[in-house]
Amino acid sequence: MILYEYPCNERVRTLLRVEYLFDRLFYFMRGEDAHHHQIAMAALFDLLDVCERADVRTAVLQDLDRHRSALSALREHPGVDRTTVDNLLDEIQAVSAALAGQGRIGQCLRDNEWLASLRGRITMPGGSSSVDLPSYYAWQIKAPDARMHDLQGWIDPLLPLHRAMALILQLLRDAGDARDQMASQGAYQEMLGGKTFQLLRVWVDPQLQVFPEISANKYVIWVRFSAQDNVLKPQPVSRDIAFRLARCNL
Repeated sequence: MILYEYPCNERVRTLLRVEYLFDRLFYFMRGEDAHHHQIAMAALFDLLDVCERADVRTAVLQDLDRHRSALSALREHPGVDRTTVDNLLDEIQAVSAALAGQGRIGQCLRDNEWLASLRGRITMPGGSSSVDLPSYYAWQIKAPDARMHDLQGWIDPLLPLHRAMALILQLLRDAGDARDQMASQGAYQEMLGGKTFQLLRVWVDPQLQVFPEISANKYVIWVRFSAQDNVLKPQPVSRDIAFRLARCNL
């Protein structure tokens, strides 16, 4: 099954974007080829840009504080496994303390003059060539172990954010109520009556060769399946589509 996720607010959308960039960063930094590391560098600078625009650190710390308060209250309810709740509270406290004690995300990277000189050029079309950035080319022809060591040193200051963000998204995804649904003639609609969710997750069989276009507000969830032939714009399908839907909220 292929999973598609739809954020119902900008805060969750930003967290999903940051998660996507971390995934790219970790994947390409593990490669040995210089081209892999060039993509890792671009992902690193994209992360800094997103964190600067959205103040991700503050939003994540606020989320962790809300989850801590909610779990503390839940702990006193009868029938609740206190050991599980206590373990979650300890984990939240650990990642929150690590992130709160760090200061501005990636400040040491901004203070690095060489990285700052690359940041404005590496995302320009062709701007990272040896003609324009000989110092970057000299770094790229270093031994793979040396490049990986440098990348690890630049990534380490971002790891507290990654651990905190991953915990928030895990809690949100685990709160979903996944159920099998049917999109009649390719469309599914669910009235909410004012209830809001933070994240929608849709699983669909890849053999159906369709993808969902999702929208939601406090009144309705709308899932419309389309097909893509890579020439024309996506076309809505008119057959019934079985899928699985999880509505996530904390």
